[in-house]
Formats: sequence, C-alpha cells, structure tokens
Amino acid sequence: MGFCSEDDCRQFLAIMPFFEKALTDSGIILLKYWLEIDMAEQERRLKNRIADPRKIWKLSPMDIESYHRWYDYSQARDDMLAATDTSWAPWFVADSNDKRTARLNIIRHLLAQIPYRHLPAPDVSFPPRDKAGDYREPERSCRMVDDYYGTQAQRAAAQEDGEAV
Repeated sequence: MGFCSEDDCRQFLAIMPFFEKALTDSGIILLKYWLEIDMAEQERRLKNRIADPRKIWKLSPMDIESYHRWYDYSQARDDMLAATDTSWAPWFVADSNDKRTARLNIIRHLLAQIPYRHLPAPDVSFPPRDKAGDYREPERSCRMVDDYYGTQAQRAAAQEDGEAV
C-alpha cells in the first residue's frame, strides 16, 4: 500500500518489542487485540457497505485493496504477529465474524487481565432535599432530542437494522 518501505517495516517490527517492553516495565498493562474475520465475512461486510446508503461513506479505496490483496495482507498480519507477540506484550486474537459477540468476548477478556483490588463500599446517605422555595419548573421551550432508543420496541427495530444499541 506504500505506507512505508520494506526496510521501514522490518525496522519497525524489530524495534517494537523493545518499545513494548519499556512500556510494560514502567507498569503499563499493554493489551493488543487482533480482530480476525474470514474472507466470506469481509466480502459480506463490504457488500453491505456498498448496498446501504447509510454505510457507503465507510467504504474506502483501502477496503477494495484489502479485498483484492487478501493473501498479501494475511501474510503481513502473520509476519507482524510473529515479530511482536511476546510474553510481556502478547497478541490476543478475537474471532470477529460476529461483531457483537467479538465485542463482548474482548470486553470480558480485557477486564479479566486487569488486577483489581477490593475497595470497601463507602457509607453514603443522602441529605434531605432543600425546599423549592420560589422555584417552579418551567414548561420546556427547548428543542428536545428525539428518543429513538427509549423503548424496547425501538431497540429491537434498531438491532434489526444492524445498528449498534
């Protein structure tokens, strides 16, 4: 794709594990995820982008090129994973053919990687509300944002359209 030369790429892949080691040695929890889709899913998503006027804006020349060069991209991915998958900064590969399932699996995995300390719950109590005094709630004259997702039926309709809920 011309983003960098072969030498630049080799140098980057050689240096990256040392950079990531410095990050993790300083206490940073470094989590790297590769969201894997198969050829059929890539094609399905690209065709959906083309067919849906709400999604066509997402389509880029890179998408078409990545479709065309599937095997080149796969080799580059394999090389990158091999060069930068280390014990201190491993790659985690997530099957992402189903976006929702992938997101949930990654969230769960990510949260499991973070060491948590139990913190005691603070004792919270609310004071009595102050008196209204002269305050009166005005009639709304503002322009309100339409509530598209406030009801179960609307959420179900959005899911049928493939929108994130």
